[in-house]
Amino acid sequence: MTRIFLVLSLVLASWVSFANIEVYQFDDPAQEQTYKDLVEELRCLVCQNQSIAESNAELAQDMRRKTYELVKSGKTKSEIRAFMAERYGDFMLYSPPLKPMTWLLWFGPALALILGFLVVVRLVKRQRQAAPGAISAEEIERLKALQSEATGATQRKDGTV
Repeated sequence: MTRIFLVLSLVLASWVSFANIEVYQFDDPAQEQTYKDLVEELRCLVCQNQSIAESNAELAQDMRRKTYELVKSGKTKSEIRAFMAERYGDFMLYSPPLKPMTWLLWFGPALALILGFLVVVRLVKRQRQAAPGAISAEEIERLKALQSEATGATQRKDGTV
């Protein structure tokens, strides 16, 4: 009984592992390399942290199929990237183009760093300005009196005079 279960589970496991394999035929190795390069540099919109080559989402499968069709039709990498960006948006490119809609994406981190630096500088300046000056003579006398009082109290607790 356990042998049947083991064989059945191995068959099912191997069947599931072959379920999503896509095989594309290319006319020449250059087309195949173009396809491989493109599917590695286009982002899956469902998974967002995976390229369409790594993702098993249906949208990624559709994008791979469309990329294959465009490569087979003789389109260049830049034409295919432009088509995909027009169809799915600039977000699906790992390196989106520099244009007004993507300025925040490109310059946002640098602006945040500069803004953070300016805030820290301003806070440090404020703390320096608000720092107390030298202690007055009256305050020094009061501190000495408190210190001698504290020393006297400690000596009395110890039993020493």
